[in-house]
This record gives sequence, C-alpha cells and structure tokens, in this order.
Amino acid sequence: MKPTTMIPIILILSIILLAVLYLLNRFVWFYRDPVRQADATGRVVISPADGQVVYIKKFVDGAVASEKLGRQIKLDELTDLKLPEHSQGWIIGIYMSPFDVHFNYAPLPGKIKSIAYTKASANLPMVDLWEYIRYSFLRQAVDNFAERFHLTNERNSLLVEGPGFDYAVIEIADKFVNKISCYVREDMTVKAGAKVGFIDRGSQVDLIIYKTDIDFQVKTGQQVYGAKTILATY
Repeated sequence: MKPTTMIPIILILSIILLAVLYLLNRFVWFYRDPVRQADATGRVVISPADGQVVYIKKFVDGAVASEKLGRQIKLDELTDLKLPEHSQGWIIGIYMSPFDVHFNYAPLPGKIKSIAYTKASANLPMVDLWEYIRYSFLRQAVDNFAERFHLTNERNSLLVEGPGFDYAVIEIADKFVNKISCYVREDMTVKAGAKVGFIDRGSQVDLIIYKTDIDFQVKTGQQVYGAKTILATY
C-alpha cells in the first residue's frame, strides 16, 4: 500500500480512537466509584472531594475578605443557608476537573441540619481555557474565590452538626454540568466518608468549618482525594 493512501486511513483510525477514549471517559471512567479509606482516623477532617485545593481562607463574623471584589463576602451568599452569625473558622475550596472522581463525601461524622438547593438560569464557566489547562494538565492552582460563578451558579449546600462544631459542604456546578445529585436528607446521620452527593462534569466543592483551632495537613495547589486525604486535624 502506498504511503499516500495510508494517511486517510491513519486519520480515520485516530478520530475513531479519540472518540472511543472520549466516550469511555464521559460515560464509564467519569462515573467510577472507587473504594476509599481515610489515611488516618480520630480527630481528622477528610477531604469531601477529589481535586485540587485552590484556596484556604479564614473567615471572621461569617464573612471572607475578597480582594477581587473589594468587599467582604458573607458565607450565606455562597450557600443560601441560614448560618451562625458572628461565626469564625475556615473555608477550603477544591476544584474538581473532569478527570477526578465526582462523588462527594462527608468530611466528618454528623447530623444533617439543613439542605439548600439553589437553581441557576444559566451556569457560568468556572475557568477560562488557560486556567483549565493549568488545573487539569499542569496541576497548578488558581485562586478562584469570589469569581462570578461563586455567587450565581447552581449549588447544593449541606449544613451539618459535627463533632462539637458545625460544618458545611457546598457543591457548585460548572457551566456544562448536567445535574447535582443529593444522597442525604435533613436529620439524617452520616459517617465520615459517607457519600453525600454527585456532581456531573467539572465542578467545585467548598468546605466551611466553624472552628478556628485546626491544623491543616494540606496546602494550596495540592491534589486531594475524597474520603481519603486528611485535610486537617483538630
């Protein structure tokens, strides 16, 4: 066979291979549900999601300072939950690329106090093309706190009564997300590492901890794994 006749065949096979790989990732690999076990037990906070830590910020009086917006962002703006006033603690953002497991987990044991689902008419993209490349392929963190999507996109927020302090898990949808599935209900008791939801496609999970004296075991830019990686001890 002449080399010139091989080129179209190679192109067709390459397109077929790429299509198969895409379909496997989109409909098989994306929905994988690996068995997870925490790296440690005891007084630990485990990651609620797979992904990259994009920020760790302290909040005071229930608000976080945003340099991008030039004002304080109240936590209830992010969650649509009725949260404790004059509270202090930490908020950790974890960006989930399409290559990460998209099940979300309870980072601590507790009882679900309230659930708030916020619908959006249209989700904004969380990242631009360059930021997506940095996140997904270069594994570089970008602080996206208080970007427009943070305050407008579809989300599902859980407020949980934890072991001596409350915490909240906020599942935030990206532009092309199909839906957020919630696996828990109010007054339900959950164990650390229990599945609480699933976000279809790329997205982000914020963890709010209403406690100041915790010792973080991760840093910004680090890859973490849901129900496995220890985020902090207390």
